[in-house]
Amino acid sequence: MKVDYPTLAKTIAALTEGETDAVALMATIVCEVHHADDRFDWTGFYRVTEPGLLKIGPYQGGHGCLTIPFERGVCGACARTGQVQLVPDVDAFPGHIACASSTRSELVLPVRDARGAVIAVLDIDSNRPDAFTPTDADALQAILDAVFANG
Repeated sequence: MKVDYPTLAKTIAALTEGETDAVALMATIVCEVHHADDRFDWTGFYRVTEPGLLKIGPYQGGHGCLTIPFERGVCGACARTGQVQLVPDVDAFPGHIACASSTRSELVLPVRDARGAVIAVLDIDSNRPDAFTPTDADALQAILDAVFANG
């Protein structure tokens, strides 16, 4: 099963219309994204809860790390730089945090509010190497921007 991004975007837009609570939005998005593609082994949000610190938010899959400092791992790099992190081989990423030993590749996207501040990251792990493409990153970033940055 491979994700149909136009349908996913429409579904998420319909489900989140009018909702302003960030956690409710994250829970809905993560459920839809996780079940949209069998490459997505773990899908979840890490929220910026204080300067330089991410805490786990809504997710689907096995347990995740509870906290991640901005200085560590793929999620930290995304939060710190505000840039998408597309990692084809997590073992080759300096400082990768192995929350699950099955993770082989990872895609992490910044979540920005209407002011442009990074409020969270969306982390998608796959148990397959090189599972994600720039197309995945662009489509998912557009969904996140439509939901969170336009509020």
